[in-house]
Amino acid sequence: MVTYDLIVVGAGPAGLAAAISARQHGLRYLVVEKGALVNSLLHYPSDMVFFTTPELLEIGSIPFVSPYEKPTRQEALRYYRRTADTYELDIALHEPVTGLRRGEDGLFEITSKPERGEAVTRQARTVVLATGAYDVPNRLDVPGEDLPHVSHYYREPYGFYRRHVVIVGGKNSAAEAALELYRNGANVTLVHRGAALAESIKYWVKPDIENRIAEGSVQARFRTRVVEITLTEVLVEGPDGPDRLPADAALLLTGYRADTRLLDMAGAEVDPEQRAPVYDGATYETTVPNLFVVGACVAGKQSGRIFIENGRFHGKVAVDEIAKRALGSRLSREL
Repeated sequence: MVTYDLIVVGAGPAGLAAAISARQHGLRYLVVEKGALVNSLLHYPSDMVFFTTPELLEIGSIPFVSPYEKPTRQEALRYYRRTADTYELDIALHEPVTGLRRGEDGLFEITSKPERGEAVTRQARTVVLATGAYDVPNRLDVPGEDLPHVSHYYREPYGFYRRHVVIVGGKNSAAEAALELYRNGANVTLVHRGAALAESIKYWVKPDIENRIAEGSVQARFRTRVVEITLTEVLVEGPDGPDRLPADAALLLTGYRADTRLLDMAGAEVDPEQRAPVYDGATYETTVPNLFVVGACVAGKQSGRIFIENGRFHGKVAVDEIAKRALGSRLSREL
């Protein structure tokens, strides 16, 4: 069996940055990704515009050229594809990792299941987890949350024309979805447990959604929580007591958190409250030697504090440490 110096789990921007650094250091590496390249971005709303400017999304010193001040999702998908091709990165796509363990010899066994074919087990001296924080939604844990017309993700507005849509949430995702749906003919009601929309909403979105609420184009229920979801309604409890909102669809845009299953498998310490890995802030190494975490998965439930803009630097920091150890190990063997 081939022993890799490094296996990176996840081919988002942070994972790709780690792979680029591994290639530059001459390490034997492989990226294993459960879906498509930058899989989380692929599932963002189709018309999404980033908050940031193009250069703050760059990795591997490849320029992100855009005619717009704020790049689009489509441009980002093209950019990260081009970056992977430029560096000829070794990536196994559509291959979810199902097992991760560290043996007594210190080597990791990583088991994955390709879309087609039998499970594959690989061996590596180090592992970098770059699994993001978009796969596990923050659930409301109310009856009806798993009904077919309920979703924790929003893609595009066109199927909701002339339908009643209840959106739960008060941050960027909820505000942008509400505006798009309203402008594409949906009847939108926004439900938020807070007293007002979040201050962190994009500066060009916040006045827009507030004006639509003020004029009644988008209905809003603040200080309100969801009690139950049925096939035709969302039952809520607010300052004026219980109410029933008509709902052909319900979008629960209440945020996401990192998936800690692989950390648990490897025996890494995870904060029980925040579900975030315990790691060395200087190297991103977890409590399991030679197991590193980078990108949004370092933040657990607080995934909103890690973006591409800051998470893209984690991979190089971790791989610089990995390369230093690999060099030291080779020199000791030669001596």
